[in-house]
Amino acid sequence: MATEAPKKIAILSVYDKTGLLDLAKGLIKQNVRLLASGGTAKLIREAGFQVEDVSAITKAPEMLAGRVKTLHPAVHAGILARDLASDEKDLAEQNINKVDYVICNLYPFKDTVAKINVTVTEAVEEIDIGGVTLIRAAAKNHGRVTVLSDPEDYHDFLQELEKGEVTSKSRQLHALKAFSHTADYDTAIADFFRKKYAGDGVQQLTLRYGTNPHQKPASAFMTDQNLPFKVLNGSPGYINLLDSLNAWPLVKDLSDALGFPAAASFKHVSPAGAAIGVPLNDVEKKVYMVEDIEGLESSGLAQAYARARGADRMSSFGDIIALSHECDIPTAKIIGKEVSDGVIAPSYHPEALAILRKKKGGKYLVLQMDPSYSPPTQELRTSYGITLTQHRNDALITPHNSFTSIIVPKDSPPLPDSALRDLTVATIALKFTQSNSVCYALNGQVIGLGAGQQSRIHCTRLAGDKADNWWMRFHSRALAVKWRKGAKRADKSNAIDMLCSGIVPDSGPEREEWEGNFEVVPSPFTSEERREWLGRLSEVAVSSDAFFPFTDNVYRVARSGVKYLAAPTGSQNDGACFETAAGLGVTFVEQHVRLFHH
Repeated sequence: MATEAPKKIAILSVYDKTGLLDLAKGLIKQNVRLLASGGTAKLIREAGFQVEDVSAITKAPEMLAGRVKTLHPAVHAGILARDLASDEKDLAEQNINKVDYVICNLYPFKDTVAKINVTVTEAVEEIDIGGVTLIRAAAKNHGRVTVLSDPEDYHDFLQELEKGEVTSKSRQLHALKAFSHTADYDTAIADFFRKKYAGDGVQQLTLRYGTNPHQKPASAFMTDQNLPFKVLNGSPGYINLLDSLNAWPLVKDLSDALGFPAAASFKHVSPAGAAIGVPLNDVEKKVYMVEDIEGLESSGLAQAYARARGADRMSSFGDIIALSHECDIPTAKIIGKEVSDGVIAPSYHPEALAILRKKKGGKYLVLQMDPSYSPPTQELRTSYGITLTQHRNDALITPHNSFTSIIVPKDSPPLPDSALRDLTVATIALKFTQSNSVCYALNGQVIGLGAGQQSRIHCTRLAGDKADNWWMRFHSRALAVKWRKGAKRADKSNAIDMLCSGIVPDSGPEREEWEGNFEVVPSPFTSEERREWLGRLSEVAVSSDAFFPFTDNVYRVARSGVKYLAAPTGSQNDGACFETAAGLGVTFVEQHVRLFHH
């Protein structure tokens, strides 16, 4: 007579008892032996179903107020045993039976710590030990064992069981969900204790609020090391950090690629300006409003920030500043005069830090970045509850490796160093600019940047219009403006922007307000004046974060003095764009890396 096969065994230990009785009924119907712990066993037994306590196989009672129930070799050897002769021998010697199904979910740690003023003692009581161990053991051995950590899966599991056996694919998916369940649980525990024990600003930092004031709470943290920056002054918000942590790698990349101090003016997760420390002439000092800064000539960093801030003063209003080198006194003096929200740099001269700490009534944000920090290669972000992951954009843009493929003109000599420098500045800026994006550069600085537009031609026009505005500020009539005594820098910036953009109103309150900034009111530029002056702009470099789909982009850049154009290729209209560039006297360089940034 054939020996009857041993019963399948299920271990049940659940906090969430949704669907538990239907599951127990279905398992018993399939002749499965039920072993359960604590309240799980009590509920099944009271419903009239046959169930044994886990102690029936452990031969040990529950102890320590229920904290030890399933932590026993009779349980975990039964779960972890594989269909191997050596495992069978070990089980037989210890009189242990294999476990086939593990049904377990965990204490509600998240719900507990979400309560107001929850204590560490209360939180600790909701840290599940035995349950996590059951789930991980069963998930590890999912080649043989089925683990159910979600009551939503009970119905489909029972249907499969009624058909004969749970498929390998189902066991895999249940194991994946189980590992995700314990990972989420451990993340919640780590987050709670990080806030309690790590110290604010060390491994985790409480932020004033999220993107908007109603988005609270908000924080920044790292799971496996301390934050790579310190808050020396002020209190950062969510957007402050987004800007800072995009601006810092921009200036680091610029400085590494070109060997100059670099600075960036960042607003709303895109650069308003970026530059390296190319010396300023007297006209540039006046245009950038830094002619009175003592020590400017000896500070490449101060000259870099003067360029970065001065290129687009309107967009730079209230910026986050990034500096590649120690913030020195001249740079701090420029920052002290501007409306700005904060600065990030690897270090600060003591006198420079004292200047910065006086801004905004002592609330000015000063971050010190660890220059040796290297971020992980893999990035994670969450959008609408969905986690996305990708390899970090670690593409290296260098002047002598990124712009070697000259397409037109075909007989073009190698690019001059100034063009390589400016293409590098423009392209690295795009790497940290919201797409679509197009960037114009000259003299080692961004002079016009179009960011975040759905159409590339609108990026090109926006950036080109900014470059034109920048150049109009060098016109003799703009330089000769007589300001009203006491006019503020922000008002000057707004007034000169209107003059140079050609948008001065003909009359009305806005015209009167504009005129109030001047000692002698300048007359608006005529169309002929603008055309003649803009025609003098030349040697500009422009870069695009993706290919130009139509020739209208090429025509537009040429109108703003562009001599060098770098862009990826791959458009159906590449040929037409190349021909147009050649016809306009623009050198078209293939830039091999697409640089979308979102």
